[in-house]
Amino acid sequence: MSDLLTPTEVDPLEAEQAAALDRDGYLLLRGAAPEAWRDALRAAFDAGVGTKDQWATPRGAGWRHALVDLDPTVQRTCRLPSLLAAGGQMLGGPFFLSQVEGREPLPDGGHQPLHRDGAGLNAVAALVFLDPYGPDNGATRVVPRHLDRGEPDETLSLILAGEAGDILVFDADLLHGATCNRSGARRRSLLLNFMPEHNRAGEDACRAVRNVRMDTSEVFVP
Repeated sequence: MSDLLTPTEVDPLEAEQAAALDRDGYLLLRGAAPEAWRDALRAAFDAGVGTKDQWATPRGAGWRHALVDLDPTVQRTCRLPSLLAAGGQMLGGPFFLSQVEGREPLPDGGHQPLHRDGAGLNAVAALVFLDPYGPDNGATRVVPRHLDRGEPDETLSLILAGEAGDILVFDADLLHGATCNRSGARRRSLLLNFMPEHNRAGEDACRAVRNVRMDTSEVFVP
């Protein structure tokens, strides 16, 4: 464990939410990002959008990408108690915020095949939605863990829908993927990852490749 900071204690997730997260592999936290923060988060996203050469590695076509990890409101959002509680529920031990960036599917872009961010990887991903989202503007679809048969199956996927301020937290091993932004309406989001503390050295070694600029030394303990 890092010696740089006193570990930050994380409160447990409410029992009903914990049971749903364990069963499904994901949890949708409705309205979790405070309304008073949302304009600042959208402004941070838009300010962070730049040219392709600001990224150390190529970014996927059909998407708008934003560097946001030094913004104070983004950092506060990554530490919302309900989000940390969900991360602690999945990881079960000390963990840290590995990265956060902005992503938005462009008009007629964004579709992804169902995939796993890391098969067998012990990690947590979260999407903080900054605009209303649904089937028409590139919303994320998921295959609940208890329905997952191992291979991607679109008939088992559920397309999520909701409002700005919702946060989707999910196991990095969960089958998921964005849909096509057919309407062209904005669907900005923050994508962040929590990793177990024992993975810190590996994550630190590739900070530059991942465009991580923020301080990641804080340790969260469930």
